Amino acid sequence: MIVLIPSYEPDGRLVDVVRELRATAPETTVVVVDDGSGARYAAEFARARLAGAEVIGYPLNRGKGHALKHGLRHVQAHHPGEVVVCADSDGQHRTSDILRVAGRAGRDVIAIGGRRFTGTVPLRSRFGNATSRAIFRSATGIAVGDTQTGLRAYHPGMLDWLLGVKGDRFEYELNVLLGAQAAGYCIVELEIATVYLEHNASSHFRPVIDSIRVLRPFLRYVGSSLAAFVIDLVMLQVLFTVTGSLVLAVVGSRMLSGSVNFFVNRQLVFRERERRRMSRDAARYAILAVTLLAANLGLLELLTWAGVSLLASKLLTEAVLYLTGFAVQRHFVFRRRRRAVRRAITSEQGEARVCPAPDELAPRETLTAPL
Repeated sequence: MIVLIPSYEPDGRLVDVVRELRATAPETTVVVVDDGSGARYAAEFARARLAGAEVIGYPLNRGKGHALKHGLRHVQAHHPGEVVVCADSDGQHRTSDILRVAGRAGRDVIAIGGRRFTGTVPLRSRFGNATSRAIFRSATGIAVGDTQTGLRAYHPGMLDWLLGVKGDRFEYELNVLLGAQAAGYCIVELEIATVYLEHNASSHFRPVIDSIRVLRPFLRYVGSSLAAFVIDLVMLQVLFTVTGSLVLAVVGSRMLSGSVNFFVNRQLVFRERERRRMSRDAARYAILAVTLLAANLGLLELLTWAGVSLLASKLLTEAVLYLTGFAVQRHFVFRRRRRAVRRAITSEQGEARVCPAPDELAPRETLTAPL
């Protein structure tokens, strides 16, 4: 078993983590990645090496995701065939939890250690996890309690896939969870102790900047929707002025904006580029568009009949239908990347299991990272 620890500007707790791991499980190999901490922290990494860790790294800070990938490549080259457990360097993960999570990793199982955010929790930890948890649930339709946990165990057969997942900083770990189901992997979450030392002062998570990085794939979706909305709004006004017919104006503006939205979402948001799936996706999108068009027209007719201005009616209608459109695209139009799941919780074991439905699994050799 390999315990992989990315570390940036560590304090003395890194050495304590290495020593306890080596004392408790002497057969374990501990690999520490210096994420460009600089000469000031060289002594800490030297102490970790003396404590029994393999220390690797590079001169400039590249981010946690990059450090994890650097470590995974090292494991592939020097320790092939070993289960890899990723843990943090600040002592937040107890050795007993690290070993327990490692024992749950399997060929198709990613095991993660989930903290329970109750009681006194540092604000940035609560904020960061709440943000990524909400994003994960919006993207997949399922709940994982701790999407930011750094304690994760992977089967050696997953390493090539892990190296292909996009992201070099904190967003990488969320991208791994987002892509797991499409790649045919179960996520098993085991409850672990929640440990915050000195109010998590050693954490390098930046609430605003790193949350934006995590949100980036979803901001693309919002941008696509806004562009289509502007096109729709402008063409609605133009066509209504020219024809005087609300029906023609709504249908014409929606056909143009819908075409733009489909191609942008397919290419840039959901990254679906296989030509053979174009007709299938287009047919599904057309069904969605017709359904939303009927609802859009019905609401506009109702609101304008009630005396609400066309512009205000349009804004209110779009606000009501936006979330519906997003959910249907996620679960129906681009379903290949947002696979159906089944979830079973065994509460007495403190474990939650999230797996792709068996009939949704794609052949492993055709799978690619989704983000």
